[in-house]
Amino acid sequence: MMFTDRIRRWGQNLGRLVGSLSRNMGIDLGTANTLVHVEDRGIMLREPSVVAVDTVTRRVLAVGEDAKRMVGRTPNRIAAVRPLRDGVIADFDVTQALLRSFIEKAHLRRFWEHPRVVIGVPSGITEVERRAVEEAARQAGAWAATVIDEPMAAAIGAGLPVGEPIGSMIVDIGGGTTEVAVISLGGICTERSIRVAGEEMDEAIVAYVRHELKLYIGERTAEEIKIKIGSAFPLPEEQQIVIRGKDLVSGLPRSMPLTSQQVREAIREPLGVIVELIKETLDETPPELAADVMNRGIVLAGGVALLRGLDQLISAETDVPVYVADDPLTAVVIGTARYLEELDSFPMTR
Repeated sequence: MMFTDRIRRWGQNLGRLVGSLSRNMGIDLGTANTLVHVEDRGIMLREPSVVAVDTVTRRVLAVGEDAKRMVGRTPNRIAAVRPLRDGVIADFDVTQALLRSFIEKAHLRRFWEHPRVVIGVPSGITEVERRAVEEAARQAGAWAATVIDEPMAAAIGAGLPVGEPIGSMIVDIGGGTTEVAVISLGGICTERSIRVAGEEMDEAIVAYVRHELKLYIGERTAEEIKIKIGSAFPLPEEQQIVIRGKDLVSGLPRSMPLTSQQVREAIREPLGVIVELIKETLDETPPELAADVMNRGIVLAGGVALLRGLDQLISAETDVPVYVADDPLTAVVIGTARYLEELDSFPMTR
């Protein structure tokens, strides 16, 4: 028994030594995209959370940007898949391969690097799912791995005073989940999470174009439409683009115009769900903290925060000022990096 204990302690000490030689790493493991921040180097990687897999041998063929280019263009034997659905692990082995590839890329493929890693995860996931994320990171080469709730990471990354006795509301809308939280004194006081976010908007655009225009487009095209002309609130000057897809009647390729008004109508339902979630969170917030939010406003983070007019829509529906974080796409990963730097200064509670 004593010999076994010595071996275990020796392994732990060796792990700490290797970890001390590696640069700490913060990861925003998103449904749509993954961002990696490396200590003293900044954001070293920003790639789609997509893995191309041989469905027969289960061999990983490509990860990230290379795999995303295969979406919708692969032969039957190759599947370009997202190993995370709605912010949680849907395929453990593929997620592990994705993390290993991204950790190696961010560390310039130095095989001996075994960093300490903090990963942002949705606040609504279970303890089992949290442990699965940590285990996937360790299996992918991390010396030590821990998770932090994405709303807390986003609030830290957005520069909100999370450690002060002031109520701050953060709304983090990513690809798979929308997280709403009120934070004070280093803890999440009120939180709500829903698995409706950017991907549901893409699906809504696909369904609208199919139903109203009788044209079939893929989700990748829908995402491009959302980015180019999507809006949550009427624009001063409405926009229009030409989209291309497959005619549902003839089966032949066809082009036709699509307006920003039509896109706004397409995504009205998922936007309504998100606005309702924010209202419910405000309703559940203690009066003193709610007053702070009324005075200080709501901060938006995540990729969907860039949707035109989203701040105006939420402000109009809640009568609360709404602001977009300086860089909403990187708020979570910056928050994980700051959490690593000042771990003792942020006594996180759930």
